[in-house]
Amino acid sequence: MSFLSVSGKTFLITGVANRKSVAWHIAKTLEEAGAKTVFSVRSPERLESVKKLLGDRPAYVCDVEDETQIQALAEQAGPAHGPFAGLVHSIAFANFSAGPQPFHNTRREDFLQATTISCFSLVELARAFKPYLAPDAAVVSIGISSQVTAENYGYLSPIKAALDSATRFLAKSFSADTAVRFNTVNPGPLKTSASAGIPGYLENYLFAEKLTLRKQAVTTQEVANTAVFLLSPRSSGINGQSIVVNAGMDMNYFDREVLDAAMRPKI
Repeated sequence: MSFLSVSGKTFLITGVANRKSVAWHIAKTLEEAGAKTVFSVRSPERLESVKKLLGDRPAYVCDVEDETQIQALAEQAGPAHGPFAGLVHSIAFANFSAGPQPFHNTRREDFLQATTISCFSLVELARAFKPYLAPDAAVVSIGISSQVTAENYGYLSPIKAALDSATRFLAKSFSADTAVRFNTVNPGPLKTSASAGIPGYLENYLFAEKLTLRKQAVTTQEVANTAVFLLSPRSSGINGQSIVVNAGMDMNYFDREVLDAAMRPKI
């Protein structure tokens, strides 16, 4: 038996877009340990685009902006593949089509849409799948490593903070009658297609890499490894937590190399 003890267990994975997705790395790592994976993607078009990637694995369409689709997903996938030993919430969206905007100029409709998709969908998925989760299942969401005021990340940062808070409240709520655990993995900047859609992301990524203690950015696989551990019974003592995976980025602001570059006189 492998250390993770997930062999033969089934996990629901949401949010796969392509091979670079955190969700895909999590799924592959689970499968390497002997687990079965079931997928949910946001649209028929996305399902078509990942068909070759997913092969014959079970896959469903669910736009989490629509609560009825979440319930339909549970009613279809639950009886067919449950009980699930774990659920991965790797979903986020914000409308950055207008480019970076001052936070106080955030439009109500954009903020509410992003909250529905990036945060509250976790609550709705947990509620819908509660009857189809194993008594000791684990739910893991992907957040961000620090609540910094990055202008280009904009209003999605406080929404990710809400995701952390919702995770803690779900852990408490489910504890009334289950041993289901809820945690988030909060990575530093990653090389993913979703991140590439954020204006100015490359500069943030390169700067964050300079801040890491090892001078090397966190990889998507490192984030996936942490998520898989949290999905496994080996992490049974961890609940309601936000696990940071950023190679020390958020404690290294006064790195000498970064300071020298910042204070160097402009020519």
